[in-house]
Amino acid sequence: MNPAVSNLVLMLVMMQVSRTLNLEDPTILMYVRIGYVSCQLIALAVYLIVRSKINAKNDLTTLKYVEPANPFGGEAEPKAVVTTVKEYDLKQVDSQIKSIFTGVAMMGFMHIYMKYTNPLLMQSISAVKSALESNIVKIHLFGSPASGDLKRPFKAAPGFMQALTGQGGDVKTDRQSVESAERAGTGGIKED
Repeated sequence: MNPAVSNLVLMLVMMQVSRTLNLEDPTILMYVRIGYVSCQLIALAVYLIVRSKINAKNDLTTLKYVEPANPFGGEAEPKAVVTTVKEYDLKQVDSQIKSIFTGVAMMGFMHIYMKYTNPLLMQSISAVKSALESNIVKIHLFGSPASGDLKRPFKAAPGFMQALTGQGGDVKTDRQSVESAERAGTGGIKED
């Protein structure tokens, strides 16, 4: 199933569940909080397991690609990146872990400060779902081959501004693009 469709179905189901629960009842609210925290911990555990598998594999194969220019970040030209598969995968896992903590911080603000309870229920399952659907987890936890949609560097979904302007913003891996970016003076930069 398409992840966007499954996210929509999941949100509709969780909305129906939230309507049946009395979230004013302190006992039910406590169980919803426990469920939310448990789901976040499960997603974090999945990423930490994947992180340890990446370190154990220690794949030092060189990976070269060209990141598109980010005009909002002050970058005028695409940047050539030379890294290893291990470093690339660790960077992907770290960004996923960071997104978990960002989500928890936002949800904590909404729940504790603004007193919203419905988002706790709605966002509890989505962290685990997105963890299990991420490319890096498919490769390292489920053993899927790194080919097709799972080929590194991963294709990112277009952002809001890219969708509006129609710019692709895809990472390029072909030899010509990498060599032209290296000749432009942005090559040979090894990312840490």
